[in-house]
Amino acid sequence: MSNFPFLSVLTVAPLVGALVVVLLPRSRPVLAKQVALGWSLLVLALSVAMWVTFQVDGDRFQFRESYPWIPNWGVNFTFAADGIALVMLMLIAILVPLVILASWHDAETSKRSVPVYFALLLVLETTMIGVFAAADIFLFYVFFEVMLVPMYFLIGSYGGHQRQYAAVKFFLYSLVGGLFMLAAVIGLWVVGGKTFDWVALSQVDITTGTERWLFLGFFVAFAIKAPFFPFHTWLPDAGGAAPAGAAALLVGVLDKVGTFGILRYCLPLFPEAAKWFAPYALALGVIGIIYAALLAVGQNDLKRLVSYTSIAHFGFIGVGIFAFTTQAGTGAVLYMLNHGLATGLLFLVVGMLVARRGSALISDFGGAGKLVPVLAGVLFFAGLASLALPGTAPFVSEFLVLIGTFTVNKPVAVIATLGIILAAAYVLWMVQRTTQGTLNPALTEIEGMRKDLNLREKVVVAPLIVLILVLGFYPKPVTDVINPAVQATMTDIGRTDPAPTVGGVQEASR
Repeated sequence: MSNFPFLSVLTVAPLVGALVVVLLPRSRPVLAKQVALGWSLLVLALSVAMWVTFQVDGDRFQFRESYPWIPNWGVNFTFAADGIALVMLMLIAILVPLVILASWHDAETSKRSVPVYFALLLVLETTMIGVFAAADIFLFYVFFEVMLVPMYFLIGSYGGHQRQYAAVKFFLYSLVGGLFMLAAVIGLWVVGGKTFDWVALSQVDITTGTERWLFLGFFVAFAIKAPFFPFHTWLPDAGGAAPAGAAALLVGVLDKVGTFGILRYCLPLFPEAAKWFAPYALALGVIGIIYAALLAVGQNDLKRLVSYTSIAHFGFIGVGIFAFTTQAGTGAVLYMLNHGLATGLLFLVVGMLVARRGSALISDFGGAGKLVPVLAGVLFFAGLASLALPGTAPFVSEFLVLIGTFTVNKPVAVIATLGIILAAAYVLWMVQRTTQGTLNPALTEIEGMRKDLNLREKVVVAPLIVLILVLGFYPKPVTDVINPAVQATMTDIGRTDPAPTVGGVQEASR
């Protein structure tokens, strides 16, 4: 199995599935859903096989494939995956079938083509896999930009209130960021000897001034995609307008392209610039944690509230990346996975609640737990996972980020810890206003609010709950995959972990 072309097959397979689904007659919506679900499960099976085949003690990049594309420009279809990419590919493979199952009736509600909706989800899966699997920078850029198209149509055609405004804003923000990256990609190609291969470019010596400009071009694109403060304003609109399933993929996976890009490209290719910009990046991360959490507390729209919580979480990831310790770096990558699971669950559950009520406004709920106790319980669990309650997966990653940051930058770690307190405020306040307290009499008159989780919805939430709990108590299988890649990245930028101290004195000096 080690010679099997996992990455190219995984990239192409959802696209083939999308073509099959979109060609199905519009009069056969159930068949379109079943084919899309079956195809996504095939991708999941291949991803599990790839995970099992990955050698933790092997080469940094595995499953490498390279096929000529544009020889005159030095462009190839080159794929490879390290532990960081592998974790993100596995997250995609897990979330997409659950999103398809959760979105079973979303397209019908919008009165648009059901086959097109599910085909767009599969096209989105292809672009997401491609962007994490690419080992050629031009190929990465192509997937980075093409990824906007299916999400644009998912938001603009199948979304809710102000969907067209949100879709255009999402597209323009990402497109502007992509233009910054395109300029940097061209500059890197020129100074790197006219090649786009990641391995070759990582060996190139770049002058200090040029390196800083190239770093900035990539960083701005990734900061918009993540998003980091102050490039975040598109996310609450897009997350609030998108269908719940698409929003789960948007926040759970697409936004991770930004933080993944920083780890894969900004740090190894521009190590000196990364160290020079690190204090500013840490400042943006800390501001984002506090600012987004404060805004989340005051939200009356459930989906916008979850979107703001994600901006705060990305602040934690940014702090973990730019702390430049293996503990914080591993925590940041683990946070990318755990955030995808926890926030993906939260968005899907919120979508179920909104679909029953016909409104995303928190003020339209109140005491809903008396009518849908199981759904309310899952919402409470998803909220606790989002605020990183001990015993849930996000706690492990948040703890690693904070402890890894504290060893090198105590003020940043202390300020970031305030975000935990604010997270408890906005999550518990949301749960209290929607499912607890006095029952809103208007809810008893709505037929959907008298139906608790059905079998399909239980199948959607159960795997995510299990993963969040298992990784909360036993994250070792994932950290073992992540650690070598993070350590290699720290080596690329010439950083080593500080020596442990005893009584304030470094062990190495005693």
